Amino acid sequence: MVDLSQLLDAYSAITPNPANPAQRVAFGTSGHRGTSLNGSFNERHILAISQATCDYRRQQGIDGPLFIGIDTHALSAPAFETALEVLAANDVQVRIAEDGHFTPTPAISHAILVHNRGRNHGLADGIVVTPSHNPPESGGFKYNTANGGPADNAVTGWIQDRANALLEGGLKEVRRLPIDQARKRSSTQRHDFIGAYVADLGSVIDFDAIRTSGVRMGVDPLGGAGVHYWPRIAQHYGIDLDVVSDQVDPQFGFMTLDWDGRIRMDPSSPYAMQRLIALKDRYDIAFACDTDHDRHGVVAPSVGLLPANHYLSVAVDYLFQNRPQWSPEAAVGKTVVSSAMIDRVAARLGRQLMEVPVGFKWFADGLFDGSLGFGGEESAGASCLRRDGTVWTTDKDGIVLALLSAEMTAQCGRDPGELYRALTNELGEVFTDRVEAKANAAQKKALSKLSPQQIVSTQLAGEPVRSVLDKAPGNDASIGGIKVVTDGGWFAARPSGTEDLYKIYAESFRDDAHLRRLLADAQGVVDSALADL
Repeated sequence: MVDLSQLLDAYSAITPNPANPAQRVAFGTSGHRGTSLNGSFNERHILAISQATCDYRRQQGIDGPLFIGIDTHALSAPAFETALEVLAANDVQVRIAEDGHFTPTPAISHAILVHNRGRNHGLADGIVVTPSHNPPESGGFKYNTANGGPADNAVTGWIQDRANALLEGGLKEVRRLPIDQARKRSSTQRHDFIGAYVADLGSVIDFDAIRTSGVRMGVDPLGGAGVHYWPRIAQHYGIDLDVVSDQVDPQFGFMTLDWDGRIRMDPSSPYAMQRLIALKDRYDIAFACDTDHDRHGVVAPSVGLLPANHYLSVAVDYLFQNRPQWSPEAAVGKTVVSSAMIDRVAARLGRQLMEVPVGFKWFADGLFDGSLGFGGEESAGASCLRRDGTVWTTDKDGIVLALLSAEMTAQCGRDPGELYRALTNELGEVFTDRVEAKANAAQKKALSKLSPQQIVSTQLAGEPVRSVLDKAPGNDASIGGIKVVTDGGWFAARPSGTEDLYKIYAESFRDDAHLRRLLADAQGVVDSALADL
């Protein structure tokens, strides 16, 4: 397990070298991430990013409150204090959690949207200090704009470039106050994130159905930022919800190891979810969320842990048939690496499908204006509209997706695993898998820039290649990798936006043997692309 003293000492002791690409500020799919141990997430990074964020707000005329939250990673607390020192010195109206509570990502998005509703000026935005489900030595820092969602590429690019310029300039332009003064500034005020979020959950989840059905639920917060939210939810709505553990440990020593022997708080991983899977027969439905509670994992008695794609498909099918106030024009959003079962469900429902690159920022505008009823990623991140068809959150909400599994169990009399089996009986079965492998920065860059012209194979798993995509059909944005499609399946390859890994996703419409052939052929394509690096 990570040495916390070493990790925290390195946060302030190591000075990153902006001439080293690995030690510059770099916004991936969801903010800047790294670890203090190798100079990729240190105090100077947070000073620079925070000042750059203040400069961006000033340039854009954003003068409302900035809501800031943190998760339970060890580096989140010192990074939060560094950010607050800069925000206060720049006279930003900061809203921090009461009693120093951790704050899930969806609670920040919710707070921004509630404040901004009906406003044309004094708009709020936010920061979440989190590396999501990544290992305990990781740190993360992301910016959410006035639409409540993760900042898009244009915004993060501006902040990234400005932050690196500040690093190169020795941080001479950074304004900063001592933390005690920053906390005492009149511009720094407490906000009841937990009370506001919990009280409003009934606008998106049918708790009456859950309560009257007597569905028995279990939740594992995985030591994350929602640890204090679940008891409040159970109490507020009078539901039978058991928190299986309220332990918070920055080393996350209670976790079972992930596929590669590392610790990750990934609720979509059967390796990381062993504790809750072992309890599957104790509850009618059980669920977990990652460290900042923007991802979900659902454990059903019928199948154990549902694969993320299976649950997303069931959620789409259920929501669009049980939200009569949603617009008939509201579309289904999915990423290019999510299951084709979602396509089949959307077609059966008569709903338009919007297929976008990986990254929840691509769904934010659609969820904000209601043109998307649902947006989901295969990595178990999703959100949806309120029951009345208006915006709920424009960032991933693991809490809502977890509770939705209880609502559908109550309303349908079957758990989501049984509901997915019913879908396959009607629409056909798909076979899905994902493999991951180590990749350095040069390899990740090469993979992200693969073009259709570089794919010389005309066959994949014995079938003719029908299309090779490097842009998403839904918005023509680059997918940061490649997707190859045949009549019988597809594969996609792209670098991880958060770790030194690349990922290959594949799906067969035939059988598991065909899926293995797809993955083998896909691996050959990736190996060729990375052969000289």
